[in-house]
Amino acid sequence: MTQPTPLSGVVITLNAESVITECLHSLQFCNEVVVVDSGSTDETLAIAGQFTNVRIVHQQWLGYGPQKQFAVKQATHDWVLCLDADERVSHPLKQEIEQLLATPERANHAYEFPRCNRFMGRWLRHGEGYPDPNLRLYDRRHGRWSSDPVHEHVIADGPVGRLRGDLLHLSEQGLEDYLAKQNRYTTIQAQRLAAQGKNIRAHKLWLSPGLRFLKFFFLRAGFLDGVPGLVHIAIGCFNTLIKYAKARAIQRRQTPDKTS
Repeated sequence: MTQPTPLSGVVITLNAESVITECLHSLQFCNEVVVVDSGSTDETLAIAGQFTNVRIVHQQWLGYGPQKQFAVKQATHDWVLCLDADERVSHPLKQEIEQLLATPERANHAYEFPRCNRFMGRWLRHGEGYPDPNLRLYDRRHGRWSSDPVHEHVIADGPVGRLRGDLLHLSEQGLEDYLAKQNRYTTIQAQRLAAQGKNIRAHKLWLSPGLRFLKFFFLRAGFLDGVPGLVHIAIGCFNTLIKYAKARAIQRRQTPDKTS
């Protein structure tokens, strides 16, 4: 009888004590779980150490994409399943992955699946909160994490298959924490835009957020997610505005004599 292809779960952490337990529980079907920590000062490492199949590696922060690529390289097995600490594998997704890896011949070297985001106490099923497809299961010999400083993603060398089960994402542990995280993300995005020499014209600041709201609230039926859906989309639109505003501010500092 053919043995299933072995699988390594891979997680990066930093002060994730409030979410890491459920994440690691959901990865117990993996042959091993590699936790790459960048300097937690809370109980994250103590919690991770309670799981017998977890191996902890310490690595100072490299940036989102490089940190995840480093973590993948620490895995024992070539097939990896990459999660953030605030994510967990749903039971249907777990069953699909197990069935896939038990099949000797697979059509693809990489697979994506929908991510369902929990926001303000509600699992979002519309708008930009779902299906939010993410490629997280792949053969590392045929894929790699991008070097993006934020919104990193896996780059596959061939076609990508699709699974139907959900990856569950606790996207916020309180609005204050969520907004602080979005502020950091927009700063990183703005710095990258400025470094690329993008010409951020004034119309970008008002046109892009408006178009984004129309797309996700109406065309993608975000209104069906109630107040949490509205707030989630509104913050995303605000992020678009702030990202471009920060990029323009950086460019103005770099060329102070330049007029609008």
